[in-house]
Amino acid sequence: MHRTLRLITTLLSTYYAYMVEFRAELLLWALSGSLPIILMGIWTEAAATGNFGMDALQFARYFLSVAITRQLTVVWVIWEFEREIIEGKLSMKLLQPLDPGWHHVANHVAERFARLPFILMLVVLFFLLYPQSFWMPSLGTFLTYFMVVASAFALQFTMQYTIAMFAFWTEKASSLQEFSFLMYLFLAGTIAPINLFPEDIKRIVLLLPYPYLINFPASVLSGLPIDVPHGLMMIYGWVAVFFGLNRWLWRKGIKHYSGMGA
Repeated sequence: MHRTLRLITTLLSTYYAYMVEFRAELLLWALSGSLPIILMGIWTEAAATGNFGMDALQFARYFLSVAITRQLTVVWVIWEFEREIIEGKLSMKLLQPLDPGWHHVANHVAERFARLPFILMLVVLFFLLYPQSFWMPSLGTFLTYFMVVASAFALQFTMQYTIAMFAFWTEKASSLQEFSFLMYLFLAGTIAPINLFPEDIKRIVLLLPYPYLINFPASVLSGLPIDVPHGLMMIYGWVAVFFGLNRWLWRKGIKHYSGMGA
């Protein structure tokens, strides 16, 4: 147990120090996630003239929650893994008594801590611009959100890392992620809350993993009605599916790996 804790601490502190070196880039990455704030302006104006089942205040809080959730769940493992395969850098990590995937997990978790000040700046700026939308979720809501957003990150990471396994066979595995991102953009609740979808479409969409990446955590934080146990069950169900597929592709792919690219 002591060795495991020391290993976790070493990985997190190393990758945190690495991320802190790129604070300027982190700021740009944080600003690149401002799409929900732009969409919030559109939906709050629409709520003033139409009947969507949500008022302008609910839209404002929802899209702020979307912006925060996107900052906490963003994943880029496919581009790193693809580069390791193409450049043959995976070979060094295969010599270590640790699955290479844990390096990527530690990198992403450490980056969350380095990104946290920029998330707080975003929240403060938002409330300065829209003071009427200020609200303070209860401690129970915060704890539930923390558990839900951590689970959503696990699903997002497992999905993208599974797609990354195709880098063993193609140099453009990231192109598959671009297609998945389109699904994510329209079906995760980034552009519009899932509650606004027509009922027939909504039932189908809720069977997919995408709504649980953004809409589910954002609904918890903003106080919209949501079935938390069912949402967590769906997340862990999809995590199990993608994890099983990931391990199968890993075993197949590592036999194909030549050390100089796929």
